[in-house]
Amino acid sequence: MSERHLKCFIWVSFMLNYFLVFGSSLCCPTQLLHQKTDGKFEQKTDRFWEFDESSNSWVEVELPLDLFSCVNGNCTKVGSVQGREFAVAEKENLKGKESEENWNMNLPIRKRISLTKMSETSIWVTGVSGSIYERFWNGVQWVIAPHDLPVSAGRAISVFIVNQTILALSESGNLYQMQLSESSQPIWLEFAPPSYTTKKEEEQNSPTQITSGVVSHDGERIYFCTKNGSLLELTEVEPPRWENHGRPPGGNVAAIADAATIRPEVILTISSTGDLYEYDKSSRPSWKKHIWTEGSRKDASLMASRGCSIYGVGGAHSISLFLLTKGGDLVERRLHQRKWKWIVHGSPVDHQLTSITPVLEDEWNERFFSLFLTTAIGSVFQYRCLKYPGIDQEKDNQETWVSHEHPLHARAARNIAGLQIQAGRILFALDDGRLAELHLQGLGGDNTGPAHQVNTRKKSTLKYMWSTLDAPESEGWNAEYCMEQRGPTNCMMGIKDKPFDVGLTRSMTRRKGGQAVQTYMSLDSSSGINTMEEYVYPKNWINNNFRLRVMHGGKSFFLITEEGLIFEYVFNENVWLWLRHEHTTAMSGALGNYNGSLFLVDTQGSLFIRERHANGLIWINCTSMRKGKNIIGGRPWDGAVGRLQKLTTEDSLFFISKNGRLLQFTVALRKFKWKDCKNPTNAKLASIVDQEVFRENIVFVIGRNGRLYQYNKVTELWHEHYQSQHLILSRLPGTVMRRSPSSLTGSIFMVSEDGGLVEYQWSSLEGWNWVEHGTPSKSVVLAGPPGPCLEGSQLFFIGSDGEVYLRYLDQSTWKWNSFGFPYVDNVVAENERQVAEKDEGNVNYYSNKDCDSKVASIRPIPFSEYSVIFELRDGRLAEMQQVEETQWIWSRIIGTPTSLCIASYWTSIAS
Repeated sequence: MSERHLKCFIWVSFMLNYFLVFGSSLCCPTQLLHQKTDGKFEQKTDRFWEFDESSNSWVEVELPLDLFSCVNGNCTKVGSVQGREFAVAEKENLKGKESEENWNMNLPIRKRISLTKMSETSIWVTGVSGSIYERFWNGVQWVIAPHDLPVSAGRAISVFIVNQTILALSESGNLYQMQLSESSQPIWLEFAPPSYTTKKEEEQNSPTQITSGVVSHDGERIYFCTKNGSLLELTEVEPPRWENHGRPPGGNVAAIADAATIRPEVILTISSTGDLYEYDKSSRPSWKKHIWTEGSRKDASLMASRGCSIYGVGGAHSISLFLLTKGGDLVERRLHQRKWKWIVHGSPVDHQLTSITPVLEDEWNERFFSLFLTTAIGSVFQYRCLKYPGIDQEKDNQETWVSHEHPLHARAARNIAGLQIQAGRILFALDDGRLAELHLQGLGGDNTGPAHQVNTRKKSTLKYMWSTLDAPESEGWNAEYCMEQRGPTNCMMGIKDKPFDVGLTRSMTRRKGGQAVQTYMSLDSSSGINTMEEYVYPKNWINNNFRLRVMHGGKSFFLITEEGLIFEYVFNENVWLWLRHEHTTAMSGALGNYNGSLFLVDTQGSLFIRERHANGLIWINCTSMRKGKNIIGGRPWDGAVGRLQKLTTEDSLFFISKNGRLLQFTVALRKFKWKDCKNPTNAKLASIVDQEVFRENIVFVIGRNGRLYQYNKVTELWHEHYQSQHLILSRLPGTVMRRSPSSLTGSIFMVSEDGGLVEYQWSSLEGWNWVEHGTPSKSVVLAGPPGPCLEGSQLFFIGSDGEVYLRYLDQSTWKWNSFGFPYVDNVVAENERQVAEKDEGNVNYYSNKDCDSKVASIRPIPFSEYSVIFELRDGRLAEMQQVEETQWIWSRIIGTPTSLCIASYWTSIAS
């Protein structure tokens, strides 16, 4: 062995003895020598190699393996290398600790959520999105019916039901009444109160605007708080009769604590400064202020929220009003023997209370009243009040504060009171937009109607449990709306049908966890990236996935070349032309098409808009706008194929930043605005799988760790989807299959890291399921992202052999079909077809050595409902058209300005 090789061997042996060689890691010897060693080995991968002298090569070692440091023949164990299972467990343990810290953070206040009970079979909900829906028991199951306000009214924040009349309050402070139209369809009509305004407001022509309201204890009247701090009463609806009770001297009305529960005609209100006032129009003066007299409290200011009144807490003839302070403590204002007094009950240790749920007497315990309160971090506590005064609760051996925590991977909405729908059943709004029911075992849940009763003989052993209830698509969730057709989901009267098999026969592997597996795992957005998972994008990643973009279906599309040139293929006056769009910097890809504007990214990561202005075309630099960032990817599709884009006042495009965050760029009404949606905890993002095609208000993304996540743009929350640790997704965009806009059933198709097709399927009967379709054949894997989905059941893919494959449904069975690549004898080039008119017989273009008709692994695009555009390996384009249901043919080859295979093309400069 030469001296040079001997020195290298000694150095490598030293490094192996102490560090080994890490897979997918780079060690610099100079840096290692200067690092302080504390004898502690930190494992960051699960693949290691050692040098085998006999074979003169590196050999992967089997794990687990002990690590030793040897000096002068004395060897000391300094650590051990564990297998993949241990590494995953350690990562999950670290993730769990960080998640626990995040779960102790205060939640945001959801001002639009409200719960209103019409009856035991009808619950009205305003969601985080401002939509209104009814949860109705149709005799067979709970169904959901939409009751949204008209678009012009804006978002709803609450619903009031009085004397069989339904009123809704909008975010702008206007009231609307639900009435039946001439066709017996429910409609919303404005229900405006008279103008009770000051002179200044009269000059500004401002109508009376309402902020909140409470229905009276007898259900006959509604009391409202106005934006100018007055108390307004609606005494009758037909015809409308209003009374303005003004405001307390030196104060205002910020919330109504009690509406005629303590005494008829007596209203207790809370001011914005936290003072309690009493209004009684039969007394003089009408307004009285309740003052703290028992000592001074720094946190005596009350929270502007509704209280809870209970009879008999301080004696047979006492009545108590429970309120919350701004500091999050529970206090009581008790009236007994015509005397008022304050009682402080405090709060659970390290918790801040934010809402009180008015409940009936605890029928399951003869000794206690119960209050249910939510906290700032989304937990629910039960506070037990003794029914009989004078009994020491400690001697009674009963816990005062009982924690019910929260549903798994979800938290109760902050500042939103729950709603008792039945004794032993309480409904809570969740921070993520769903609902949850806290109920006694055997009494409630999503499949239990209001008439079901529990066996009271077992009441001593009953415990509360959580059931999570789904919300409709308006909140980004999966609950289907009810239907008019006969069946179990009928909006009025459900009828039990035989189970309908919506499953599909598959020759593939289904991955479904046990019943205890939670599909949605709650995550907090991360403001700082601290992930062990790193991912290096392949060369030309953006260009390979966003090279082609449809501008106008069947009429024009854009091509971004590898050199960064921009070309548009457009049909003009019965001739197909290539138009070149000039720009000062080279472009990488086209990331979106919205309302006639094309969004492109250059090689530096800057986002630009190409759009028509007056009689010309202009460029707009979006990254240079306030809070603009450099990006690396965008949404794969601009809506479902064949469906018109519905424009709204909240339209946005989403992008992936270079540092792995999700960015939202508002485009509606040209009010351009950037927003950083951050990223899931400890996971950088790689690509967008789908934006609001599969589910409204939801953006599905793949992390650089190969896991699937979703972002809800209504709640601004992240969730991770359950995924086997053995299933690693490629970092490529995906494709959505949703057959009907009226049904939420469908699938998201992605490619696994090993080149197989993966389906993530949703159905109302089975929920979410992972399904692995494998590859077209043993020798062929998928070489790029999924192509478009057409006809609701046909998907195109490009194989590693350069051929096009179709995955389609044939009588509920998935099948593969190969369409190869365009052959010379079967397809005539489009440009050749145009040139041939001038020079017949000149068809020897395919003898060019630069021609290769196999299909490149570039993401194809749908040019229309019945055609798909692919790129060939030689730079030309090829179009496939549908001739029968699942039969497609290569219809033409399109020469491009940069392809060497065909030099003739028609081109012009766009201006």
